[in-house]
Amino acid sequence: MRSAAEDRVVETSAGGVVVRQADDAWEVLVIRDPYGNWGLPKGHVEGDETLEEAAVREVQEETGIVARQVGPLVERIDWFFKKEGALIHKYCSFFLMRSDGGIATPEESEGITECAWLPLDEATARIVYDNTRAVVERSAALIGELGW
Repeated sequence: MRSAAEDRVVETSAGGVVVRQADDAWEVLVIRDPYGNWGLPKGHVEGDETLEEAAVREVQEETGIVARQVGPLVERIDWFFKKEGALIHKYCSFFLMRSDGGIATPEESEGITECAWLPLDEATARIVYDNTRAVVERSAALIGELGW
């Protein structure tokens, strides 16, 4: 019989809070995930990538958007879920990124069904995951602190 500790797996991911200036307001890039929920682009760290490199790559792979500027780490969040009988403890580091905009294209092979640029307040209202919503709210404060 295996112990609970043997069935526990740790995963490390990184993602981006990609923002752009639209008129006098800031917009954030959100994606609709395979579960039909709105969130932020993110994915697993590969090989010897840094968290920042993985975040930039994942944003580009999932949305086609290339960050013009990568800012600071906004927050590292974590959550648990079950997959194939194992308890997964996932950590995800989100970086603030600035873009000139562009048309985002969902990476359907990754289960991303939609991408949208939304005003910060609308994005936070659509995101169903509390920890991800908090990352977007913290990013809004950071934009002002950075003077973007």
